[in-house]
Amino acid sequence: MTGRRWPVDKYGGLAMISIDQLLSEMTLEEKIGQLNLITVDQAVTGSVGSDDMIANIRAGRIGGVFNVWGREKITRLQKLAVEETRLGLPLLFGMDVLHGQQTIFPVPLAEASAFDADLWERTARAAACEAAADGIDLTFAPMLDVARDPRWGRMVESPGEDPRVGAAFAAAKVRGFQSARLSARDAIGATAKHFCAYGAALAGRDYAAADVSDRALHEIYLPPFHAALREGCVAVMAAYPSVAGIPMAANRELLNGYLRQKLGFAGVIMSDYGAVAELIQHGVAGDIVEAAALALTAGVDMDMVSGAYVSALPEALARGLVEERQIDEAARRVLRLKRDLGLLDDPFRRVAVADAPLERFKGLALDAARRSITLLTNSGVLPLSAGVRRIALIGPLADAAGEMQGPWSLAASGESNVSIREGLAAALPDCEIVFSPGVEIEGEDADGIEEACRRCAGADLILLCLGESGRMSGEAASRAAPVLPGRQAALARAVLALGPPVVVVLFSGRPLALPWLFESAQAVVAAWFPGSMAGTAIADILTGRFNPSARLPVTWPREIGQIPIFYAERPSGRPAEPENLFTSKYLDVTNEPQFPFGHGLSYGAVELTHLRASAETFTIERELTLAVEIDATNRGGRAIEAPLFLFIHDVVASVARPLIELKTWRKARLEAGETQTIVFSLSLEDFSFPGPRLTPCCEPGVFEILVGESADRRRLLSIFVQAKQPDAPRSTSGFSEGE
Repeated sequence: MTGRRWPVDKYGGLAMISIDQLLSEMTLEEKIGQLNLITVDQAVTGSVGSDDMIANIRAGRIGGVFNVWGREKITRLQKLAVEETRLGLPLLFGMDVLHGQQTIFPVPLAEASAFDADLWERTARAAACEAAADGIDLTFAPMLDVARDPRWGRMVESPGEDPRVGAAFAAAKVRGFQSARLSARDAIGATAKHFCAYGAALAGRDYAAADVSDRALHEIYLPPFHAALREGCVAVMAAYPSVAGIPMAANRELLNGYLRQKLGFAGVIMSDYGAVAELIQHGVAGDIVEAAALALTAGVDMDMVSGAYVSALPEALARGLVEERQIDEAARRVLRLKRDLGLLDDPFRRVAVADAPLERFKGLALDAARRSITLLTNSGVLPLSAGVRRIALIGPLADAAGEMQGPWSLAASGESNVSIREGLAAALPDCEIVFSPGVEIEGEDADGIEEACRRCAGADLILLCLGESGRMSGEAASRAAPVLPGRQAALARAVLALGPPVVVVLFSGRPLALPWLFESAQAVVAAWFPGSMAGTAIADILTGRFNPSARLPVTWPREIGQIPIFYAERPSGRPAEPENLFTSKYLDVTNEPQFPFGHGLSYGAVELTHLRASAETFTIERELTLAVEIDATNRGGRAIEAPLFLFIHDVVASVARPLIELKTWRKARLEAGETQTIVFSLSLEDFSFPGPRLTPCCEPGVFEILVGESADRRRLLSIFVQAKQPDAPRSTSGFSEGE
């Protein structure tokens, strides 16, 4: 090593050196190196890694590495950076820890079904503990794309279709990952992704352009990111697509304008994988130099994988396309993130933590899975009765422990995953269980269907386990027809024709359009991908050991032609009328979805009565608090936990408002026969919306408040309240545009 060496502390960290001092000593190449985020795909060879990677680390040309984990590998790479570079700047280690590191929790879409912010935070906290013990400093999560198109494979990573749910999910996950102190040895930084409107990709095709209005951005796609930043999220990842013609990696208005200036975000903004170089394919950059300059100028601090910054920023500087101060600012933000993570004080702080025992979070994984599994239909066959003595367990996912993890479970071996076959056998030791896969998840071989049907002979009940493989959801997993893949539909139709009652357990990362299946089966359970404890959790649901409480965070389409579909539509001037052809409807199918947002069944029933508000009229003022109460009674014979949703409809406004908008929800936890008064609290923000100028606005007039168990308007109780202006003018800055 040559050049100046900073004094180090006992941990090998940089002692008492300010970031400005570091920057003053760094060469241009070293500054740009801090902006370079690379992947090694766990491809560590020899003693440390590839020759090119080792040389680039030693030269200070790499600021962060992802897709490598484990104490030994991380330590070796970090030692290269700390001990064999001119300035000893530590590397940042990142990873996609979306729903667990070694212990795998339900996929995010499934976990959103729990409508439980405390659970969301606890699973993120557990994932952070395991990831930190594996040497990870930063996760590329939570994924906060509002998703309303089941064709899009990345819906599985999202919290669903509603921005309020997305905002609550965002805040909970950031708290869980980052803990109370970001530099703690078991805390990791959170990255809010993908900023923004990725869920609106054209036709549900991954990486395709999104063309959405400014209103849609502010009402639908931005609120979850705003919530993440309010909670202190340290990083943001820009999305792949262009939004209204501007690729996000070059979108100066949204990155520097909205994130930096309006929201005051001072953390790191990174590109997605290769997205900076892809600005050339987008048609906004003529060469790699222009691409690098566009991204840096827009506000992208770290270039993930493309190498554009390292290879092209010096030339961009020479051409006058960027200024060195912009490089300095980006490097400062990266160094500040490393400082806040504690890496400048102790580069080995996380790998020094003892491994978390694999059994440590097993109970949490089971609880999360049970709370994420949604009972969609039930004719009364569930929970399983004591009279069921022989079960035919049929389908390609009945004994597929590895598939239970779903996508994005990079570090998990899957060795301890519980399959449905194993979970059912443990839960029903006195029941005869016969098994046949029938068909593969994909493929056209139907030869096993006949054998599967023979296995069903004499069964009291058939448990049919169908759906997608884990790799059919996630990135690069768009499906034009989100239905059962392969020959599974043929298997299902053959089994349904046999006579015994059929319970279907569906595994998927998205709703599947299967109206015929829902009409024919005696019960259908949406298991999604439940994680490590899948089999035990599903057995607990089927047997009634756990009363299902999950509810859909997305609207479930009846037919593919209804997609995209969501509950919060704006009104039409010609709402659907059965007898009037010239109204907004289909000729060949109802407008109604298979299941509305919030749908889900339990082994019991909640009766809702006496919806009321603390005032029929309220004044538009910042300190507004309106209490809304409803009485909930458990009419069933067992304890129940049911999410209750409160929606609002602004009846007349300067901008047409959705027919209903979710504002909050509460869990009713009731013993058999118990009645409780459930109280909701509404603030001025709940009655506000982005006005004609897209600034928060609350207008006087009538609001309808609706409460119920789903977004099915026909089943909601409603009351009306009136908003009025204060008698004496008062400042409501930020909530009234005065238009």
